[in-house]
Amino acid sequence: MTKKVGLIGYGGIARDAVEALQKSAANIQLVGALCEPGRTADARAALPGIKIVESLSDLLALGPEVVAEVASQSALALFGPDILTRGTDLLVISIGALAEPKLLASLKAAGHRGKSRILLPAGAIGGVDAIAAMRLGGLHAVRYRSRKPPAAWRGTPAEKVADLDKLTSPTVLYRGTAGEAALLYPQNANVAATLGLAGLGLDATQVELVADPQAPGNVHEIEVEGSAGRFAIQLQGKPSRTNPKTSALAALSVARALINLESAIVI
Repeated sequence: MTKKVGLIGYGGIARDAVEALQKSAANIQLVGALCEPGRTADARAALPGIKIVESLSDLLALGPEVVAEVASQSALALFGPDILTRGTDLLVISIGALAEPKLLASLKAAGHRGKSRILLPAGAIGGVDAIAAMRLGGLHAVRYRSRKPPAAWRGTPAEKVADLDKLTSPTVLYRGTAGEAALLYPQNANVAATLGLAGLGLDATQVELVADPQAPGNVHEIEVEGSAGRFAIQLQGKPSRTNPKTSALAALSVARALINLESAIVI
């Protein structure tokens, strides 16, 4: 059975996710994409063949069973509660926004009202399933370090911490909790929020953000300890072709999550 999907956004993640879906054999029908008023021409150029609308009402009128937010934390806050209240499932890539307690509570309440779900893909990392499973048996510690080239931190609070153009060695930009990191670095630290929500919570997940001139890409290092065991992984993700702040894997994770919605075998 075909799964009808709507999109919020038409940027790099949206384009890469659509490309992956179109290359797959999945029964996914992209019914439309929502863009900002006055940006229809840009959106059509970015997502050829997909109907572009400028209002949430018009998007929902196309009958999507799930809407994928592939835009920004602000877009999630603006449209998320209404989507869920109307009974449509919502897939979220800007997971860092959920570090804001009021927004998280609003989305949960909207989901209860509409009997709809908030779906969170793994994004740019792996191991989320293991962390969530280990939590059930007793999770003791989750540590996350993000190492990215200096260019990936431009336009963020990192510019007040270091001269990104002159770095010659790894420089710590932030050390603290997943919740704070996700809100301070909304385009760089969605992964931190994902790990926090999957495991010990946003305030108990330790995070370090590093600008590293020698980083081979966007490097994610995760260490986990629990009653069921321990593991450590390092994922060297290539940056998105359109946005160095984002890993290419993030868009593929969105595509995978949507494909799983219509698959007979989910993995």
